[in-house]
Amino acid sequence: MKIKLVISSLMLLPLLLLTACAQQNDNKPQNSEPEKYDASATTASTHKAPDFTLKNTSTGADVKLSDYRGKVVIIDFWATWCPPCRRGIPDLVDLKNRYGDDIEIIGISVDNEKTVGDIPGFIKEKGINYPVVYYNNEVVNAYGGISSIPTSFIIDKEGNITASYVGLVDKEVYETAINKLKVL
Repeated sequence: MKIKLVISSLMLLPLLLLTACAQQNDNKPQNSEPEKYDASATTASTHKAPDFTLKNTSTGADVKLSDYRGKVVIIDFWATWCPPCRRGIPDLVDLKNRYGDDIEIIGISVDNEKTVGDIPGFIKEKGINYPVVYYNNEVVNAYGGISSIPTSFIIDKEGNITASYVGLVDKEVYETAINKLKVL
């Protein structure tokens, strides 16, 4: 009886270790890029986007959301260590190049103390052409707690959140929203 118990325990041990490691790994950045866009969308019941003023990480100037009224705005919560975030940045750069002053994109970095120093080099490396600001808890909480990144919000010309996405968003999804909101 004791031998069967010991053997059963030894057989279950690797399974338990594998499960524990898999759960721990979910919270760490993955080295591989996702193979597809995986954003889940929430269409907002149009409500005002919480205003904020945060410092531009490149210039030190204030970036205030309400200063962009009259434009379609994409707010993107991201981090330098996040593979899906890194994959989505070129699409945002391209959108800013294509739509120019008709839209604004604000990247809100949620990097921690260990990686915040990577932001300036990352901006340069990726050719980011829109303001990048560093988060604070007040802004994160105002936008629902941001439990996963990338998380993005589309804001219309009047400052209303029209949609939000958790995960990597296909550029065509942004283009459709921008084109719809530009004419309103």
